[in-house]
Amino acid sequence: MRILLDVNGARVEADVLPRVNLADFLREHLELTGTHVGCEHGVCGACTVRVNGEIVRSCLMLAVQAHGASVQTIEGLSDSGEISDLQAAFRDRNALQCGFCTPGMLMAAQDLLQQQELPDRQRIRQHLSGNYCRCTGYQAIIDAVESTARARAGHAP
Repeated sequence: MRILLDVNGARVEADVLPRVNLADFLREHLELTGTHVGCEHGVCGACTVRVNGEIVRSCLMLAVQAHGASVQTIEGLSDSGEISDLQAAFRDRNALQCGFCTPGMLMAAQDLLQQQELPDRQRIRQHLSGNYCRCTGYQAIIDAVESTARARAGHAP
């Protein structure tokens, strides 16, 4: 099937098999390997991307379902500078270790910070609960998101 979509601001037109999911399309056809594939069941959150401004598990969405949509991957958010402060906070707070969950975690965290200027720790935990991390124990991730939110709101870290 022929699909046409916008990926990180670039128009993409491609022929795909109807069974190809969006994660595989991004990784294999477009070589955007920041979208990681962990569980392939929508549980781990490693494949989180934005479709028309909403975060989705790209392993659960077929590429043909993205026809006509705007898709943003971690590459698009980092290249635009949209998450540079969040990335720096992850680094500074040691909120990344193996790095496998990091792209999906950053996508979900940025989504939360767009929705709510200054979420409390419980809200951060709740919003990130769909993203699985085996390495960090989450505290450093929550610290990083909280410090970014406070800095963006003009509050002391």
